[in-house]
Amino acid sequence: MKTSVLSIIAGVASSLLAPCVAQPVYPSIGEVVYQDARLEKLIPKGTPIEVLATGFVWSEGPVWIKNGNYLLFSDVPQNVIYKWTEQEGLTEYLKPSGYTGHGYYSEEPGSNGLTLDRQGRLIACEHGDRRVTAMPLTGGGKVTLADGYQGKRFHSPNDVVQHPTQNSYYFTDPPYGLPKRQDDPSKELPHYGVYRVTPDGNLTLLVNDLTRPNGLAFSPDGKTLYVAQSDPDKAIVMAYPVQTDGTLGKGRLFFDATPMVRQGLPGLPDGLKLDQDGNLWATGPGGVLVISPEGKLLGRIDTKQATANCAWGNDGRTLYITADGYLCRIRTNTRGAGF
Repeated sequence: MKTSVLSIIAGVASSLLAPCVAQPVYPSIGEVVYQDARLEKLIPKGTPIEVLATGFVWSEGPVWIKNGNYLLFSDVPQNVIYKWTEQEGLTEYLKPSGYTGHGYYSEEPGSNGLTLDRQGRLIACEHGDRRVTAMPLTGGGKVTLADGYQGKRFHSPNDVVQHPTQNSYYFTDPPYGLPKRQDDPSKELPHYGVYRVTPDGNLTLLVNDLTRPNGLAFSPDGKTLYVAQSDPDKAIVMAYPVQTDGTLGKGRLFFDATPMVRQGLPGLPDGLKLDQDGNLWATGPGGVLVISPEGKLLGRIDTKQATANCAWGNDGRTLYITADGYLCRIRTNTRGAGF
């Protein structure tokens, strides 16, 4: 684990550059690994993976705020949401972010996955408080969207996304935020679920047979929900058809990253995003895996770190990446779905 003492890496322009240069120059990390020529069209060769900040314990859940031009992301162990802008760099945005109790709770008490809903609210998965919340960015307190199923508390909601045309929220609930994880005595539910909650609070369990459901994302047309499973013995991404009533049909295996885990590549299937053409940008073993709509691995953005999540930002062509103790980004030739 990285030290929790925050240290910002902000590269400065070389003295050889003209003083009119507006953009700072950042250090780079890792490399892009090409396995299919189609990836060269998405990420031209030679494109750097820029390091914007470092020193986090476990960075997660990035979300771009268009109305403000800034990024929010979680450091789960530190119980903090950070804000990053090109002009101001890194600042603390919200603390506590996911655990409001007293004393020590667990190694991962804070917020994890974040998204912005169509009302402009920050939707957060909170490990320590075991709930999914909505908070206006313009000020005001949080509203709990869901904190349990059939009278039993969730384990630690992990990632959340709103359907692109419906108003419902879909989220996952693995045990990673519990003090003793799967063996914690406070665990109340027998499964690790994928859920749907409507704006009026109607909660539905959609999937209960995944061992470690984690990141999730919708296809551009909203007809498919992709769900990552961060189980090293079955490191997969599933694809579920979305029915007209918002429930899910029978899932199918979309991509199996288990062989990559066995090769020793760092990381497990985690956060997911789609681009406008339906390519899946999936954090997993070896960085961010870029997978075609047919399920073929085109290559990966290899940060050399266990990589947790990613999000489209700026004009929709920049991919922000949370990778262990790092906040990174890379420029692409595509655009995020729905951006």
